[in-house]
Amino acid sequence: MAEATAAVTASSNAWPVHQRRNVAVRLESITKTYRGAASPAVNNVTLDVPDGQFVTLLGPSGCGKTTTLRIVAGLENADSGKVFFGDKPIVDTSRRLHVRPDRRNVGMVFQAYAIWPHMTVAQNVAFPLHAHKYPRKDIRKRVSETLELVGLGGLEDRQAPLLSGGQQQRVALARAIVTEPHILLLDEPFSNLDVKLREQMRLEMKLLQERVEVAVLFVTHDQTEALALSDKIAIMDGGVVQQQGTPAELYQQPSTKFTRDFIGNTLLFTGTVTETITSGTFRTSVTTAGSCVIAGRAYGDAAIATGEDVQIAVRPEDIEIVPADGATRPANALEGTLVTALFMGDRFDYQVDVAGQGRRVVPGHLSVPFERGMSVFLTLNGEGHTIWSR
Repeated sequence: MAEATAAVTASSNAWPVHQRRNVAVRLESITKTYRGAASPAVNNVTLDVPDGQFVTLLGPSGCGKTTTLRIVAGLENADSGKVFFGDKPIVDTSRRLHVRPDRRNVGMVFQAYAIWPHMTVAQNVAFPLHAHKYPRKDIRKRVSETLELVGLGGLEDRQAPLLSGGQQQRVALARAIVTEPHILLLDEPFSNLDVKLREQMRLEMKLLQERVEVAVLFVTHDQTEALALSDKIAIMDGGVVQQQGTPAELYQQPSTKFTRDFIGNTLLFTGTVTETITSGTFRTSVTTAGSCVIAGRAYGDAAIATGEDVQIAVRPEDIEIVPADGATRPANALEGTLVTALFMGDRFDYQVDVAGQGRRVVPGHLSVPFERGMSVFLTLNGEGHTIWSR
């Protein structure tokens, strides 16, 4: 596959200059409303998928992510908007342009792998090559190379029903990339796998994508998959892209409450702003029950006023649970009583009744078990917490 070349044009939603690439697929103001629906399934979505990058549409069921993917594939018609493959328009509703799916050169892996049971592994992978009328002399070589790439070398003659779930997924991937598609579209391809195999296939998928340098548009509702695999995530809700950026940006700098609560786990505490600190980004000292002082930053471009009642969003990894043991509570800690403990294998999850705040679930180390009814401190570490208007 062709090497991805760096782009030099700046844009408001683009990557930093050293990461910027040519755009493989661009969606401009895509809208789709299904007949009888009260609201659009996809509402004015604009998104770039750079060459060689792994871009994820993330959101709950019914948010519009699969419809967006199907519009790129040509399996759904947009009501309005444009789709470009590079500089070539393939959808332009103002001109009634809709390039047929079989002429878009896309590879697609569905939730159900659609492996033909009457065919061998090699025949399944060769099918799109025959459909595109590749020379027969090239098909065997291309199939063999692609199967080696996905770790199925030597299984060319294996019957499809004799394959494991992981092997079937690799066949589906091989079939999707054997034609060297312009973009690879993945519609929740890991959902039918068990937990361990899913984790293994995530890693293999990322390594494969980096080796073949194909642009990927991936649909999932699983935030772990999105964070692990993506160069860029567009988080969707109600047919709208709520926020897009790198996984770290969405996790550390959510600009909407939906992003804050959907990406990762968030513990919310209430408080009042006592002081505003300006240091490039908004930072606010907040007093909660028990006069605990928490430093944080305002979400997005929001201006938080002194004296305002707010919510403080804290990530679990920034909380340390320690026994109170009658000690004086630190200034950056909340006091509470341990209600119950759940053994999670690699950690305990403790439910703590926090003074003036209600019950919260906090992770703790296996090496420091706590007993029910104990008084504990929740120490809030760092200053990366986000402050939200109530």
